[in-house]
Amino acid sequence: MNHADTPARLGPADVLRVGAAGLRSRPLRVFLSALGIAIGIAAMIGVVGISTSSRAELQATLDALGTNLLTAGPGKDFFGEDARLPKESVGMVGRMPDVESASATAELDDVKAYRNDHIPEGESGGIGVRAARLDLPRTAGLTMASGTWLNAGTARYPAVVLGAETAERLGVAAPNVQVWLGSQWFTVVGILNPNRLAPELDSAALVGWDAAMSRLGFDGHPTTVYTRAREDAVEKVQGLLAATANPQAPNEVEVSRPSDALAAREATDRAFTGLLLGLGGVALLVGGVGVANTMVISVLERRAEIGLRRSLGATRGQIRLQFLTESQLLAALGGVGGVALGIAVTAVFAVAQGWPTVVPAWAMAGGIVATLLIGGVAGLYPAIRAARLPPTEALAAG
Repeated sequence: MNHADTPARLGPADVLRVGAAGLRSRPLRVFLSALGIAIGIAAMIGVVGISTSSRAELQATLDALGTNLLTAGPGKDFFGEDARLPKESVGMVGRMPDVESASATAELDDVKAYRNDHIPEGESGGIGVRAARLDLPRTAGLTMASGTWLNAGTARYPAVVLGAETAERLGVAAPNVQVWLGSQWFTVVGILNPNRLAPELDSAALVGWDAAMSRLGFDGHPTTVYTRAREDAVEKVQGLLAATANPQAPNEVEVSRPSDALAAREATDRAFTGLLLGLGGVALLVGGVGVANTMVISVLERRAEIGLRRSLGATRGQIRLQFLTESQLLAALGGVGGVALGIAVTAVFAVAQGWPTVVPAWAMAGGIVATLLIGGVAGLYPAIRAARLPPTEALAAG
């Protein structure tokens, strides 16, 4: 066999060089096609990254606040009327063997908080007032944004601690101001940070248990008992909490675990994330169609080049590999750009929300792999079509 008739073999570096040369000749078209891929990948990376960052923030919150907080509140009695917890319920719950601490609040139904005494009673904005026990911060995980929590002295006098949302709505930025509460002035001694496990406290004004009884007509029955159980006994305490809080009518007690509500909300967010990923997949498909369109047009425009290469000894396989490589490079450009854009979008959103920025490695790797698959599928037909062009027909067309 004459080696002169044997077509030259192309090494990997030669294939990449020839494929890249085809892309450099049409920079604007390549950019627009790669942009379609990039948008799809960026959408998918952004959705996954934002969702993962949100879950990381939730996990950090739960790690800080704990998943062992339980709440018990009055439900309905046999006749459908509002039930009440016994006054002794907090003490009984606190004496349970597996309970670390227990505290309570009580909603004061007919008492609202106002910025001053000139605001009509019907315009409270729904800011409710709760009586609170002194050990509530320890049990519910409350922290102060400014000022101090109630103590044995202030709990007996007209002093109030505002939830984060309440302070914002009343326009109170710092302690030592007065608000109109229960037809009398109360002095703000502290403002709470937001609490994700007890969000009902964010929109409340909290007064001392004794002050509520002596000044606001409170009857001493709690409406929410907060219970901090041992980590290894949460399920056990949850099962016994109703019977302990109200031994005479445990069926009238509603028990919940706030961290479960957060987990349920996160599950809803994951379902929404799935929808957004689907939309990102559609965008990626559109980008793949753009790549295929670019490669088909490239074959039509470069028939003269194909014919010349074939006449100089290039095989069909080499022509096919050239155009398939171009397609892969085009898709890879879009993929890398999309991953970078997706990471940037995630970082900007996470920083704006005060979350940690987390982009899973599998999402970045998956984005690159997806683009290579799309590039392979999108470039397969144009590559086959280019390889099938007879040299004489291609040169004549050029």
